[in-house]
Formats: sequence, structure tokens, C-alpha cells
Amino acid sequence: MYIYLNGQIVSDEEAKISVFDHGYMYGLGLFETFRVYQGHPFLLFEHLDRLRKGLKELQINWAMTNEQVYKIVNDLLEKNNLQDAYMRLNISAGDEGLGLTTEPYEQPTMIMYIKSIPPKSVEKKGKILKTIRNTPEGTERLKSHHYLNNILGKRELGQAVDIEGIFLTKEGYIAEGVVSNIFWVKNDIVYTPSTETGILNGITRKFILSLLREKAIPYIEGFYKLEDILAGEEVFITNSIQEIVSLTQVNDTKFPGGNGKFVKLLMTDYNKWKGTLLSLRELRED
Repeated sequence: MYIYLNGQIVSDEEAKISVFDHGYMYGLGLFETFRVYQGHPFLLFEHLDRLRKGLKELQINWAMTNEQVYKIVNDLLEKNNLQDAYMRLNISAGDEGLGLTTEPYEQPTMIMYIKSIPPKSVEKKGKILKTIRNTPEGTERLKSHHYLNNILGKRELGQAVDIEGIFLTKEGYIAEGVVSNIFWVKNDIVYTPSTETGILNGITRKFILSLLREKAIPYIEGFYKLEDILAGEEVFITNSIQEIVSLTQVNDTKFPGGNGKFVKLLMTDYNKWKGTLLSLRELRED
């Protein structure tokens, strides 16, 4: 497999970074994962907007334009002979030697990974985790290298691929999945935890909320307890690689899974837009 590393496309065996990269030493780095459908990087510009916002908070100066990133995506697809792909863009602070620094990072390390798409999960089961969702280290949750909380949650589940762990906050509110945002439906209203609970504002989450607004389907973001989700009529999770995945149960409470009408409706629209949209602004302008 070929990847992009600091201006060059190289084989994964050849790729090397500095042992003094502060992304490795101190966790100063962010990443974005996104899907490519028949050569189209779905919502790429939305991912880049979030990435730049987070890098600014970390004082990592990264000047690459949307157009430059788009070209790298195309170059990697061609080099790896892929049209449909899972891609990860990783920006870390770069080599600054031993010791912490308060100065901005001016020479970040940029890596773009690519691989073929794994089999899609249409349905999963949800399990409430004992591991508590940690609070963001800054003003909001960043998609950062600080992934231990997620790893601990995943370890609770073992090797099961058909179960998504669901975090609660330390106050007992529903937060998010190990690698997903969560939604449920009751009386034709869609509910999802507020970003004020400390969750990641997922790109697919934002896309779903935009679709709901376009369709005039009411939704509420708020603080919810476990009993709220268990009283729902339909539950689903989202992320940029797995798309929309329905849950057949949460703990022992059963749900309709892929037969839910909202999952079917939203997945139809997802399939409509996945080959064209680069940003949510295009959806609003349509």
C-alpha cells in the first residue's frame, strides 16, 4: 500500500517519521477519517474545516488548501488503484526535540493513509460501557491522538465486531459510541446528545442534522439518561466510515434495527449525496 508523507507518496514499508515528533511524544496531533465513493471524497471540505479549527487550538500551523488535499486524495487513489476507499488524514506537531514547548509548531508532519473499504455493518447491538467518557482536555472534543478512553471502552467489548459500546458521562448522561455518535427516535422526533456533554461533533452527525432540517423533521439535542434512549422506538449510530448503522438492541432492550423507517429514510438520502457533496454548504444551497 502507498501512503502520502510530507510531500511524497511512498510505500508503507518506506514511511518514517522522527522519533522526536511531538505527535508521538506528547499526543499533539489530530486526524480525520473519510470515505471515498467512486473517486469522490464525501464531505472532504467539512472534515478539513474541523481539522483546521482543532489545529489552531493546538497551535499547529498547517497551510495546505482544500484543493491541494483533494489532489493528494486523487493521487493516492490512482497509485493504489482504488476508487472506493477508507482514508485517514493525520497531522501531528512535528519534530521539536525533547521537552515541552509553548511556541507554535511550524513544521507539522502530514500523513494520508488509504485502504480498501471493510465490509459494511447494517446492524449492530449497543452496550452501555462501564468506562466513563472522559471530559475534553480543551474547549471541545477534538479528534486527537488522545485515544486511550476509546481504547479502554473497546477493550470492554473484546473482539466483537457487531457490538458498539456506548459511553455515559460521569454525570450519567448518554454521550457517544466508541467510534460513533448516537441517535434515537420517539414519536417522530429525533434525539441526540448535545455536544455540551463533551462528545465529538461528528461530520456524519452534522450531515444527519442537516438532512433532518431539510426534511423539516424535528430533532432535539440535549442531556439524556439511559432510560430516555431505552424508551425510544428506533436507535442508530453514525460515523464517516460505517455511515448509518441501526441498533437492534441497547443492553437487553430490543429495537427494529434496519427495519426502522428513519434509518431507511436517512440512508436513502445518504446514498443520494455521497457521490457529490464536498461540504454541507452545498446541501443547503441545493
